[in-house]
Amino acid sequence: MYSKFGQFIDGKWQESEKKETYEVINPATEEVIGHASKASPVDVEKALKSAEKGLKVWRSTAPWQRSYIIRKIADLMREKKEVLAKWLTLEVGKPLAEGIGEVGGSADIFEWNAEETKRIYGQTVESRFPDTRVHVYYQPVGVVAALVPWNFPLVLASRKISTALAAGCSVICKPDVITPGCVMELVDICREAGVPDGVVNLLSGDPPAIAEQLIKSDIIKKISLTGSTRVGKLILKQAADKVQRVTMELSGHSPFIVFDDADINKATDMAITSKFRNNGQVCISPNRFYIQEKKKDEFINTFISKVKKLKIGNGMDKDVQLGPLTTKKRLEEVEKLVDITKKEGAKVLLGGKRPAGFNKGFYYEPTVFDQVQDDFTIMKEEPFGPLVPMLSFKDFDEVIERSNKNDLGLCSYICTNSMEQSHKASELMETGVVAVNTPVVAIAEAPFGGIKQTGYGREGGSNAIKDYLNVKYTHLGIKG
Repeated sequence: MYSKFGQFIDGKWQESEKKETYEVINPATEEVIGHASKASPVDVEKALKSAEKGLKVWRSTAPWQRSYIIRKIADLMREKKEVLAKWLTLEVGKPLAEGIGEVGGSADIFEWNAEETKRIYGQTVESRFPDTRVHVYYQPVGVVAALVPWNFPLVLASRKISTALAAGCSVICKPDVITPGCVMELVDICREAGVPDGVVNLLSGDPPAIAEQLIKSDIIKKISLTGSTRVGKLILKQAADKVQRVTMELSGHSPFIVFDDADINKATDMAITSKFRNNGQVCISPNRFYIQEKKKDEFINTFISKVKKLKIGNGMDKDVQLGPLTTKKRLEEVEKLVDITKKEGAKVLLGGKRPAGFNKGFYYEPTVFDQVQDDFTIMKEEPFGPLVPMLSFKDFDEVIERSNKNDLGLCSYICTNSMEQSHKASELMETGVVAVNTPVVAIAEAPFGGIKQTGYGREGGSNAIKDYLNVKYTHLGIKG
């Protein structure tokens, strides 16, 4: 399946210099999907030179022409939504319907940035001197290294590539070895849409080795990473030597707060949608459930009755709502965390094991815990799986304090019918994103990102493009 692709350098798909490949596994069947190209250091150097050449062309391309091409990418993605969604199901394991949704969201991101291309506004500042003018304007930061993880490869590659293109930058995209195909398909769409040679490049292969070589290069001026906090800190240390611009969207450990005035039926629907999207392998997945005392039993009982109806299986099969975890390693880590949580004193109310009837695939049941304490491992380490610890709280001040007692600050969820509580809670949450009475968080028109050890910088919305631009101020004397 990967033979038509390879490394994408200077506008062409090509074999890697050493013609090496690696296996890509279908998490639903544990079968080999195919063998993807593995880049060598020579390939990385070729991509760097290609992007450097592409930057000269793209930064000189008129914004309206850039906008036209970026919009065409969005249109082509929508035309090829079934192809892209199939890649997501085969590589990530998510249900086909979720894959279709991810394609739609990714196309929206390109469409949004097609319009942002035309709106890179400068500024004229009133000069203190009668014979000078003060101008502030923006220029592309340069060649961007886009480091893409495996859980939402299409959305996250789209955020990075489209924003770089909108700003006038060229980009080298590195997909994860777990999910290269869907990103390769996206890059091929960029080619088909008319992106000039060298402007978008792709390197497939060993992530740490490729990333290290890119970051060491003087050609790379900005790094955009979505990944774990551990990896983010390593990248930051490497980037510091070159004083490269960095956007970091790292780990999350989102609280989900249900106040006693909330509609429990709607709150449980919201919890299920947000928790089990991509089987919990989401940086914004709610991982700490705080339910006000009076409603805890009702919430848990309603939640469990609905979760029991979720259909587990191969994402290619009809009506499947929960696919497998993406890797064997992820499955083993989830199993380990379940064992630790039980040993620390939690009670398993649902799940806690691999589902029956599956001889192959990295499947794990949705698992609900009760009798969880704030100091349990699961309350501090990101589960990145279908694990749901339930806790209770007495009052507003208590739950805000407990929710904020975490080093990560990406997203938080609040369920309440009180305008006062919704406003106060959203203002007090120490997260970059807050969702009140909705499971929908990541949308093209809004800034997405975190605080604390979740990183900095934003993707999406009108703020994102500024991270790909340099600010220039010119003090212009009008008398020669």
